[in-house]
Amino acid sequence: MAVSANRLELLQIADAVAREKVIDRSIVLAAMEDAIAKAARSRYGAETDIHAEINPRTGELRLARHLQVVENVEDMATQISLEDARRHNPAAQIGDVIADTLPPFDFGRIAAQSAKQVIVQKVREAERDRQYEEYKDRIGEIVNGTVKRVEYGNVIVDLGRGEAIVRRDELIPRETFRPGDRIRAYLYDVRRETRGPQIFLSRTHPQFMAKLFAQEVPEIYDGIVEVKAVARDPGSRAKIAVISRDSSIDPVGACVGMRGSRVQAVVQELQGEKIDIIPWSPDAATFIVNALQPAEVVKVVLDEDSERIEVVVPDEQLSLAIGRRGQNVRLASQLTGWDIDILTEAEESERRQKEFAERTKLFMEALDVDEVVGQLLASEGFSSVEEIAYVDLPELSTIEGFDEETAQELQTRAQEYLAKREAELDARRRQLGVSDELREIDGVTTAMLVAFGENGIKTIEDLAGCATDELAGWTERNGSETTRHKGILDEFEVSRQQAEDMIMSARVKAGWIEPQDEDEDEDEVEADAPAQEG
Repeated sequence: MAVSANRLELLQIADAVAREKVIDRSIVLAAMEDAIAKAARSRYGAETDIHAEINPRTGELRLARHLQVVENVEDMATQISLEDARRHNPAAQIGDVIADTLPPFDFGRIAAQSAKQVIVQKVREAERDRQYEEYKDRIGEIVNGTVKRVEYGNVIVDLGRGEAIVRRDELIPRETFRPGDRIRAYLYDVRRETRGPQIFLSRTHPQFMAKLFAQEVPEIYDGIVEVKAVARDPGSRAKIAVISRDSSIDPVGACVGMRGSRVQAVVQELQGEKIDIIPWSPDAATFIVNALQPAEVVKVVLDEDSERIEVVVPDEQLSLAIGRRGQNVRLASQLTGWDIDILTEAEESERRQKEFAERTKLFMEALDVDEVVGQLLASEGFSSVEEIAYVDLPELSTIEGFDEETAQELQTRAQEYLAKREAELDARRRQLGVSDELREIDGVTTAMLVAFGENGIKTIEDLAGCATDELAGWTERNGSETTRHKGILDEFEVSRQQAEDMIMSARVKAGWIEPQDEDEDEDEVEADAPAQEG
């Protein structure tokens, strides 16, 4: 292969490669220039700084050796003296670079092979960059392709201008693909890796179902109906929550279609996955009741702090509400973002009776009253001695069978009981060596101080070093299993936000962080106000 050969041949090769790989022609020419320069260095010496330049219009090749002008030449391959440089260019100065033109030459077999490898490598890198730029902006779309091959259960997909992979765990269970099959999947990630951009597809991703509905339901595509949430057990069952922005359009009916035509098209693509289409509601309780369909719900009790909800269903509806292997309640939980506890009416009644008996016993012992009075207080909705101690006196005296004198006596006994318990807790707190400083943290009670001491938290610094999970506990999900890990303050029903506020207050008092100046914040809000009005 002679460098002095047909000039147009280089341009023809560059054009052909650029078309085939769908990359810019200038990138191919730059790769050829690098390859020719590398081959020339194998002839003139590896340390020589040789540059090749191909004219993009004529195909003319120019080889030049670059030499730096120096006062004292130490390396003949890369440096030239000022005197010699001025023979080439009379205006040369120290530090300039002189381009010394080299004659054309014939490549040897090894040099030609080396040049070919450089071109292949550069073209491959350019092709990878082009693929990455093209597909990174398509994350969140459904793409169509042809199965190229199947490796260890992973499906390699030819997208036409790129290659993607559907990993085995991203395929719907029991579905199989063979080379040449058409495949539709959700593009969820594109990563730039050493072996090229890795394009990851999924057929189990919840958004795959949402995008399929957008393709089948014009109202979703037009934005009239919105998909708010999706939960899937791929290949088995799914729930999708939808809402309509137009009151005249039923979101569920729009997704089902005439005689179920729209939903059936999605079901077929998902290998027969059963789909529950649920109306979304901003009211958490209503949404959760809808999500548990087809089971009927008698009553719900929300705990917004811990995002848990108790759902009471008729005894005969329990298995339907839970579903096979807990599938129905698990999908409802994923769809709504709430932890759902399901109880039957019998279980809830039994629990209410147990709580009633416990409260009755507490009032009997704390207030030194008989069972009838304890039951009266419990049935009136009092759940703690604190409520009785600090409730308005008329509220107590209006209870049937109580007069003002009885109410006053009960309140006095309640306050004496609380004072005695507070003294006992404070003595226990001092015994554990818990610092008085911890009392100054907002929301911390003496009972909490005892709990701190029993768990090794005795100073402001100890509390400042805690994590929110340590105080408030946390919920761990492992597949269908949900495990509740208790926190130090679990029995006090402290929310995660309250626990975080305690820790932040301790960090401020310990000097770990600067306190936030509320006055400054107010000034900023006032300063912004005219702009907002404008």
